[in-house]
Amino acid sequence: MEKINFTQILSATLVLLSIIDIVGSIPIILQLREKGRQVDAFKATIYSTLLMVGFYYGGHWLLRIFNCDIHSFATAGGLLMFLMALEMILDVEIFKNNAPGQRGATMVPMVFPLIAGAGVLTTLISLKAMYDDINIFIGLAINMLWVYVVIRSTGKIQQWLGEGGMMFSRKFFGIILLAMSVKMITENIAHLF
Repeated sequence: MEKINFTQILSATLVLLSIIDIVGSIPIILQLREKGRQVDAFKATIYSTLLMVGFYYGGHWLLRIFNCDIHSFATAGGLLMFLMALEMILDVEIFKNNAPGQRGATMVPMVFPLIAGAGVLTTLISLKAMYDDINIFIGLAINMLWVYVVIRSTGKIQQWLGEGGMMFSRKFFGIILLAMSVKMITENIAHLF
């Protein structure tokens, strides 16, 4: 029987907090909203949680069906993050939403790859090898509550920062996202060759 272990919960929470980095995604969320794209905080949180839990239990099986390994998956996620970073830094639109009806951004790019990206999904599988499921899920629940609060508060953050602060944060976090994507790509592409 699994036991609740506060050390494991703290460790899982902090690892996931650094990988999800929802605070670093604030400029992307605001940029999406400026373009008229809707981001539903509740749906993004629920869908991300479901995706993470589903991948936690079935990720290896799903990748095996498509004859894909975890390193290929992480490299693809890194490339997607790279393109999003270019959007932020260069003020260009790469991701276009041509779907009929509302121009939503909840699923792409919010749920995947921003919240439940390849890095988070592979990290969950790594944590599974080290900690009990209950402790990982408590850490995940804490993170998802934080994700919800941050997404709901982006309007207030935008007012507080102003236009100049938003431009600076978009460029700054775009460079951070670019660096993270390069790291994810280079770390995983070496395993492919």
